[in-house]
Amino acid sequence: MADWLALTHVASAPGFENRPVALRGGERLTRQRFLTDVSAWQTTFASHPGRRCALYFDDGYEFAAALFGAWHAGKEVYLPGDTLADTLGRLLPQVDACAGALPGALERVGVCPPVSRVPLDARAARIVIFTSGSSGEPSAIPKKLAQLDAEVHHLQSAFGARVDAAGEATVLTTVSHQHIYGLLFTVLWSLSAGRPFAARRLDYPEEISAGVSRPCVLVSSPAHLRRLSESVDWGLARAMLQAVFSSGGPLPTEAADAALRLLNQSPTEVFGSSETGGIAWRKRAVHGERWCVLPGVQWRIEDGLLAVRSSHLADDDWWTTSDRVEATGGADFVLLGRADRIVKIEEKRVSLTAVERALAACEDIEAVRVLPLPGREGAERLAVVAVLTPAGRERLSTEGKRAFNERLRAVLLQGVERVALPRRWRYVPALPANAQGKVTEAALAALFRPSVPPVQWLSRDDTGATAILDIQADLAVFDGHFPATPILPGVAQLDWAVQFARECFVLPQRFLRVEALKFQRPVPPGTQLELALQWQPAAGVLGFRYGSPAGLHASGRIVFEAAP
Repeated sequence: MADWLALTHVASAPGFENRPVALRGGERLTRQRFLTDVSAWQTTFASHPGRRCALYFDDGYEFAAALFGAWHAGKEVYLPGDTLADTLGRLLPQVDACAGALPGALERVGVCPPVSRVPLDARAARIVIFTSGSSGEPSAIPKKLAQLDAEVHHLQSAFGARVDAAGEATVLTTVSHQHIYGLLFTVLWSLSAGRPFAARRLDYPEEISAGVSRPCVLVSSPAHLRRLSESVDWGLARAMLQAVFSSGGPLPTEAADAALRLLNQSPTEVFGSSETGGIAWRKRAVHGERWCVLPGVQWRIEDGLLAVRSSHLADDDWWTTSDRVEATGGADFVLLGRADRIVKIEEKRVSLTAVERALAACEDIEAVRVLPLPGREGAERLAVVAVLTPAGRERLSTEGKRAFNERLRAVLLQGVERVALPRRWRYVPALPANAQGKVTEAALAALFRPSVPPVQWLSRDDTGATAILDIQADLAVFDGHFPATPILPGVAQLDWAVQFARECFVLPQRFLRVEALKFQRPVPPGTQLELALQWQPAAGVLGFRYGSPAGLHASGRIVFEAAP
């Protein structure tokens, strides 16, 4: 490993001219170039009045040069997590200057020769990170350089030996340095340890595979690790990756298993927050659900909630989080969920309260509740249950549900990133309440339970179709039929036959009768049913048959009135 530089000395220590800093477009950028660019940014910021400046850069190297240039110019740096309209509306009145992809950004002066600098004051140099608080309103979290420096020291203590086992390791990343995790793991730790980091963030599995050509480290997130593809050639990555880090939310077990299989690395998950910094870590292949506390962190349980104390915090007081935990009997703990209404959607912190407030401000909404529900690949997605005003009901009827939903999503885009927008919507006469008049999350979630099974069409033409139906136990049609021994209701089988037939054929609207209806064998959950449909347009007769390897389950004919 290269000589360690404290963050206070990254842009001030003499020597180390050939020390690597970053890789950009195949070019290896050294500390000599970095010091020149820091000087340019320092001159730029020093010539502008005011103490507070905001930075937003896609390029990690340019961000690092601007960050240290601002600090050495005596500026307090604000880091917005995005450039959404709501974010900028709150940010811009708080700062005196902007740099990067922000309105009215300063233009960096031309090339300046490196200058002699004194080390930064670890207590005076500050950065402000924005995140959502438990109230739903974004909050500014100031960090002293001393806190950041302590944290990178602890990261090196915990993981440095593994990262540097094969010599100099390049740091690849799929996460943004505008957030605390990417800032620490990609930029600041790399600068202190002398590891080059990739200036450009990687977005796709193919880019990750192509980016590995020498010993390297991958700083990633559950959103990206869930999408590792079996079709990508991971051979070189399996040989060269020294470590994979993940943060921003719990990594699903199946994603951790896939990373171990494809990358030959069980990802190191890091748990913490913008407020607390890093708290604990785990490797699922080793620790399962247990979290191991990071060096320098003390913890205890207060009223069921995790409380921590460390030099990552602004002072020596205990910080009580909103995370419910349970001790494992040793020095580790397991997480039991959040006690507030902040959820992680694709590693983006989203306040359910803020989303509800934004929707309730719409003239079409009388009452609304937002909840997270499992989506594809186990990832959570937001769902909305709303009671509409008379004007809203009329507009829904006129526009249709899809256009109505998109209009509400457009309202939310002012303050919610697109990836975290609600995917599922239910409009109800009243919010479901229990006997105590409380609207429970269970009652809300029940509104989204499927009543139709997943379908796989085997064949379809003008008069015939065959499909496989996966009869899952969570289908709403099993409710009350029967609690001890659930079986699929016959009325559901009739309804499905018509519903799936309408996907294949042009059926008349008016139902007349059912003929030759037979239910030969019960259908329990877990059955794979084959549905065969036969349509006789001249007679207006739909024949259906449900079967499985167990035999015939039901059959009959549904007669429709021919169109006039």
